[in-house]
Amino acid sequence: MTTPLAPGPQARSAHPRTAGLTLRMSSVLFAIMVVVFLVAIVFAANSSTFIGWLVAIIFGGWLAIFAFLVFTLRAAAKKAGAALDSAQEELSRQRAGRAPAAGTSVVGERDSLLDEKLDHSFKIVEVQKRVIADERAKGAAADEDVIERALETIEITASNARDMIRPDRRRGSSETITGTVL
Repeated sequence: MTTPLAPGPQARSAHPRTAGLTLRMSSVLFAIMVVVFLVAIVFAANSSTFIGWLVAIIFGGWLAIFAFLVFTLRAAAKKAGAALDSAQEELSRQRAGRAPAAGTSVVGERDSLLDEKLDHSFKIVEVQKRVIADERAKGAAADEDVIERALETIEITASNARDMIRPDRRRGSSETITGTVL
């Protein structure tokens, strides 16, 4: 049995206990690196040697890289979490039959994919129309099986295209599609 994903912070992780583990670990590691850097600077200052300062500078560079990665990944994780919440909310809206939320939504991507699939369906119909025309042009030598297969392919393609446009059509809904033709 599957359970629908609910939008919110608890939906981001399969295990809510470990949801913030990575964030806590990165904070702890960052604090440890800062302490080690400060210790390296103190030792370099006490020994006043070139090698001590070189080690402190190299370690400072590594600390800067680590800080950049930590803060960049935190920001990316927050953005990804917000996008996931938005997509889950949009999906739950679609499942409930409500209008989509205002703003950016994943529906535009679906519409683009639907357009590509429908375009492909129309291309299949065009090819099968040519097959039928070629066979009819042969006159008495026309192969009726080829024509029958082409008509069957057109029928299946048209049915699939209608299902893409109106997914609830298979569940017994026989309503015609209404709307503005663009």
